[in-house]
Amino acid sequence: MMTTMTHESSSLSQLTETANRIVQEVEKAIVGKRETVQDAVIALLSGGHLLIEDIPGVGKTTLAKALAQSIGGEFRRIQFTPDLLPADITGSSIFNQKSTEFEFRPGPVFGNVVLADEINRATPKTQSALLEAMEERQVTSDGVTRRLPEPFFVIATQNSVELTGTYPLPEAQMDRFFMRVAIGYPSKENEVEILSERVSENPLDRVGVVATLADILALQKEVKNVFVHESVRQYIVDIVQTTRSSGLLAMGASPRGSLHLMRAAQAKAAMDGSDYVRPDEVKELAVAVLAHRVIPRGESRARGVTADDIIGDLVDSVAAPVPV
Repeated sequence: MMTTMTHESSSLSQLTETANRIVQEVEKAIVGKRETVQDAVIALLSGGHLLIEDIPGVGKTTLAKALAQSIGGEFRRIQFTPDLLPADITGSSIFNQKSTEFEFRPGPVFGNVVLADEINRATPKTQSALLEAMEERQVTSDGVTRRLPEPFFVIATQNSVELTGTYPLPEAQMDRFFMRVAIGYPSKENEVEILSERVSENPLDRVGVVATLADILALQKEVKNVFVHESVRQYIVDIVQTTRSSGLLAMGASPRGSLHLMRAAQAKAAMDGSDYVRPDEVKELAVAVLAHRVIPRGESRARGVTADDIIGDLVDSVAAPVPV
């Protein structure tokens, strides 16, 4: 029994150390946005996908590239445009004149960290090409199913301001994203630091490999071993069910939202060096995990109330379990 406990403690310690090493390495390229970087790592360790909604030029692409570099993963970038076709993402079969056979040429979705840039600029048909890949970790082309590399992590971005000529993501696809975050403007001090760092070099050049792909797969399994007490599970369900009964929302969060909130809290606890989930971690991550899964009523939007505001208020209204 003592040997098992020591092994579990050692595994948790390794998870905490590796996760925080990744965060620190990515921060060499993303200045002053530790919380956003941590959220990205939480999504990665939870086996989910990340949606970043923000204005251009705040570092969305840099974040994706730095994260891929830090884990030694293959980075792929897809620029979504109205004329992009599903085959441009998944790949297609090309006739080889030498062998007189069709050969499959993998699309850019075959990577470890895939940046789906401005995903809402492509048509719904093309957007849906990511659905099977994100959920099933596989691509079907010409009747043949091909597994994607592991780990497989999609970071999608969309401009939250300029919506002309865009195709809003349907609820089914929004629900596929584990978390939604924003990077935001840097502070004055951080922006000066960014300029200073880029005078003579690209900060991405300083980002090294601090974990392997095998490490990430092992850590994804280890996250699931973080203990979640029944009272905390009940707390998560209470929060999610409150979104379904709120008069401010036309649609509440799905059961997938409950599962993802629990998994995110497990990853956050592990990154903090804890082998069990506390209510504070659930509360801290609720907006990022749930807000994009709900739809505010028209009157709420008319008053300028956002989904983030509503989820934040609902979480505050739910009584958290008292630690024993």
